[in-house]
Amino acid sequence: MGKKKKLSPEQARKKIKRRGKRRFVLSVILLVSVILIGGTFISLLVMMLRDETLKAVFSVIESAFLSDPIVRSIVIFWILAIPILLIIFLVINGVRRRKFRYYRLTWEETVRIAVDSEKKQIEKEQEKELHSHRFSALNEIGTAPVRVRDGAVSSLQELCQKFRMFAATNLHLYYTEAQIREFVASLAVSHILILQGISGTGKTSLTYAFGEFIGNSSTIIPVQPMWKERSDLLGYYNEFTRKYNETALLRKMYEANSSEKIYITVLDEMNIARVEYYFAEFLSLLEIPNPELRYLEVVTDKWDDDPEGLKDGRIKLPENMWFVGTANNDDSTFSISDKVYDRAMVVDLDNRTPPFTGDEKEATVPISFREFTRLAEDAQRGYEITRRNERRLKALDEHLVENFQITFGNRIMRQIRSYISVYAACGGEELEALDDILCKKVLRKLANKDLSLLKNALEETSKYLETLFGEGKMPKCRNYLVRVQKM
Repeated sequence: MGKKKKLSPEQARKKIKRRGKRRFVLSVILLVSVILIGGTFISLLVMMLRDETLKAVFSVIESAFLSDPIVRSIVIFWILAIPILLIIFLVINGVRRRKFRYYRLTWEETVRIAVDSEKKQIEKEQEKELHSHRFSALNEIGTAPVRVRDGAVSSLQELCQKFRMFAATNLHLYYTEAQIREFVASLAVSHILILQGISGTGKTSLTYAFGEFIGNSSTIIPVQPMWKERSDLLGYYNEFTRKYNETALLRKMYEANSSEKIYITVLDEMNIARVEYYFAEFLSLLEIPNPELRYLEVVTDKWDDDPEGLKDGRIKLPENMWFVGTANNDDSTFSISDKVYDRAMVVDLDNRTPPFTGDEKEATVPISFREFTRLAEDAQRGYEITRRNERRLKALDEHLVENFQITFGNRIMRQIRSYISVYAACGGEELEALDDILCKKVLRKLANKDLSLLKNALEETSKYLETLFGEGKMPKCRNYLVRVQKM
């Protein structure tokens, strides 16, 4: 025999309803049949009484059957027994129907409770499904530590040389030695870089090439004109879908927190929106000296199935992540505020570098964040700005305060000292580094002044630079002063 199929509570309830309907139909048919048969029999008796046919029938029956005492006794018994049996049958049927109704109602109530319970269970599971894994992409990212085997380079100078040749031979991207030194030294000084210059000089390509060089591709995020807050970078929680809209940056930040690799995030055309709006919280957090205290709020609450890497709905700003913004200065962009410039290092890419070739393709150089930091710290300890240039900086600071009311500030002074040390470790000269950073971090502040009233002071400053540093020295600073005079 085949195994009976187990019915669900909903199917059982429907089956009971169908059975009840059939019984009701059968009862109606039986009642109608009794009425019709009984009515026909009574009508027949009435007709027989009226024409005395019934009396003749009874006379025949009496003469044929009732004359015998035994037959008479049987007839009387059945005449009395049939009504009694009928009454007993009706009573038993009524009791059975009452019990069946009780059992049916009890079973229906049981089925209803079972159906309600099943519905609640389904709704609970659906609710659980809606609430679970609001971070679908982050939950798929492992939190096991990712190690990097170091030792491919022994110095920052070797790193710069290998990177320049890698970009040229593998990617056909060409940069001067000075540009590569400025880029690598800037990475060592700040976690925020601005690559600025005319379109087509390779700003985005430089960061892309560096990601390929270290074996961890850069994340390129095109900035949108309507960006105004950090949710444009980190995403947001959708109350309707109960899911978090996870951005590429959020995923990379989560991944970077369990990795030793260097992560480069490119904010492409960063000043097409106001940087100090959408990037404000990042700027503030990067000022905190202790990296372990740099946390960004992602959601306001905590769910049990949230990713392990989130701490009470917050994500740590990875110490091994750099933010590199590319900037074009034209009518379609916003000017970058001093708040951003003061915290960032700047690399100018104004000209294309002529192509050059190498003997063979350069291999990638995986380098961990810790190793890169160690090389930078060794450079800062091993090379310090000379006392002569310290005196020159002090004299220049006094001159700028007296003539333009601008000064270095403690933050910029720290950046100058670090930048000069690392730039020298990359193979450059101290005065080259000083010329570069003074032009970008200090003299740049002149653009905010009313230059029509300062032309004589600008000419005097250009001459003062030659007197202070020597004839033919500090070309970037002097060229910038010439450009400013023409504004």
